Amino acid sequence: MILVTGSNGQLGQCLAKCMDKGNTVFADKQTLDITDRNAVLNFVRDNNIDTIVNCAAYTAVDKAESEPELARKINVDGPLNLASTGAKLIHVSTDYVFDGKNNVPYTPKDKTNPVSVYGKTKRNGEIAVEASAKIYAIIRTQWLYSEFGKNFAKTMQTLGATKDTLNVVADQVGTPTYAGDLAMAITKIIPQLKPENSGIYHFSNEGVCSWYDFAHEIMDIQNLKCKVNPIPTSEYPTPATRPHYSVLDKSKIKQVFNIQINHWKESLQQCLKNQY
Repeated sequence: MILVTGSNGQLGQCLAKCMDKGNTVFADKQTLDITDRNAVLNFVRDNNIDTIVNCAAYTAVDKAESEPELARKINVDGPLNLASTGAKLIHVSTDYVFDGKNNVPYTPKDKTNPVSVYGKTKRNGEIAVEASAKIYAIIRTQWLYSEFGKNFAKTMQTLGATKDTLNVVADQVGTPTYAGDLAMAITKIIPQLKPENSGIYHFSNEGVCSWYDFAHEIMDIQNLKCKVNPIPTSEYPTPATRPHYSVLDKSKIKQVFNIQINHWKESLQQCLKNQY
């Protein structure tokens, strides 16, 4: 049996659309508190779980600056508990483990240097998984959006339909990632995961853009008349520092697991179609 934690999140809901329901247990935080070690061990044993996909995370990037202990519990203790069960583990991580000072895409081997509480807890979660899991894939992703939950793409549509102009940061560069594409990639990785290919991988859609470019594309596809203005990060201060450049190199995941990846513009169109 496969366990998907954080099943109410974007990725969890996308996985529910593409996984075999007869062989998968979907658990939200009410069903399973991943920070409770005994609860995790008992749940995995009682449900004959052999593979875990951990989509549970503390993802409130700015709030984490004032709630470091809670972020640590969910992003470090939780993955450690899951890794300690002996089940295969696919653990979802983030581009925030990097400082964003690169000017070429980050590979899984590149040095990490998180600059926010969220990023630090996610990196420590990775370290816990590497130390404790026997068979695992840590998949770093970024700029996740979908037809589910709260995310940038949905916010832009709502604001674009009600406002004449919007200011969006243009000097943070990465790649929007459709959670539906990541979910499909995970379903392909699960049967291929072995001790010899365990490690850290990167997954995002193909291509590179800024948040401004992303917002602009959403307005175009949806025929919204709202004008998007580019602004520097300095004009939109936040409690947590964001990486300015966090494009991810996907070569390893494509080669090892034979994963095909769509361009972000194609996937955005698909996601917006799936909303209706």
